[in-house]
Amino acid sequence: MTQAARKAFLDALVDDDPVQLYDQAPCGFLSTTPDGRIVKANATLCSWLGTTPDALCSGRSFADLLTRGGQVYHETHYAPMLRMHDRVRELALEMRRVDGRRLPVLVNATMVRDAAGEPVVIRIAVFDATERRRYERELVAAKELAESSEAEALKLARTLQQTLIPATEPVVPGLELATAYRPATHGLLVGGDFYDVFAISPDDWAVVVGDVCGKGADAAVITALARWTLRGASVAYDAPSQAIANLNEVLRSHESERFCTAAVVRLRRSGSSWRAQVCVAGHPAPYVLRTDGESGPMVATGPLVGIFEDAEFTDHELELGPGTGLLLFTDGVTEAGSAGAFFDDRGIAAAISTHGTQPQLLVEGLVHDVAVFQEGDPRDDIAVLALRTPLEG
Repeated sequence: MTQAARKAFLDALVDDDPVQLYDQAPCGFLSTTPDGRIVKANATLCSWLGTTPDALCSGRSFADLLTRGGQVYHETHYAPMLRMHDRVRELALEMRRVDGRRLPVLVNATMVRDAAGEPVVIRIAVFDATERRRYERELVAAKELAESSEAEALKLARTLQQTLIPATEPVVPGLELATAYRPATHGLLVGGDFYDVFAISPDDWAVVVGDVCGKGADAAVITALARWTLRGASVAYDAPSQAIANLNEVLRSHESERFCTAAVVRLRRSGSSWRAQVCVAGHPAPYVLRTDGESGPMVATGPLVGIFEDAEFTDHELELGPGTGLLLFTDGVTEAGSAGAFFDDRGIAAAISTHGTQPQLLVEGLVHDVAVFQEGDPRDDIAVLALRTPLEG
């Protein structure tokens, strides 16, 4: 609306001039016969379209003012709704200006009937939706950009997450071994769970499962630091406790205040058996797997890594005879929650009882059980690793 038109409209409000109020209203008004022929139009609508009331009332119909697509919509939606309900509300259409440009509008219309119920006139209010349509386009563009950015961020997060675990399924000659890693289903934040399996020498292997506190890129940096520090320290030192002590010093000297938990197992072959040296630091206790039904958690655990200067970490020896093994996991398993309850050690024991101690079946079954317990919506990352010496015979 021009400044002059706005002034005329405000003057009409003061003077209560109905003709001026109609003609200079801040929206377009027009009246048509029941078949759509225009019989009256206000100055506001004429100024928007670049025409005059006489030109609009010279046998033109409301549909004639619309774009081709608007005319189709008029026939398929506007006219049927008006006939059925005597009104339409906020119908988005496009009108054609005299110069060929399009004018996006919102249309309200009411069918007026006489006492006998016969249609007499259609009154139409037209609102300029140019700014609204621009806003909607910008909103759609922003949404598409956000979705694209989110997809890229998710791809980056998953790629980063894959660097925290071995690129391929680990294979240790002379051992049955299986692993699983399941990121949480919500958000784009990279978790701090990690595991690793690597050789020191042909008959000397290290197995690591850990969890850095927090999520996101900062946590991922510390997770990568913890994984590769334990790799290097496991080569430099004979005992897992020494490797974890080295990581403790590294994390304490790092500018980040993040800490982690870890379980490190050093496996050395001895004939048909393996000798395991285990150190647990603030981490869920590994389970000893036995074929006689006596599987259970190791009792010893140590302090968190990266917190205490004088932290002491202890190694525990375990002979893995035929059919004996270990189950290691992060707290995404035991702390999986549902309806106020936790999966905890009872869930672990039930999984071992149900799926047995063969690593592949146990790992797959345990991850499945946790997912079912959380109704398919894991809210924390899960890392699981099981190993076992082959059964005799």
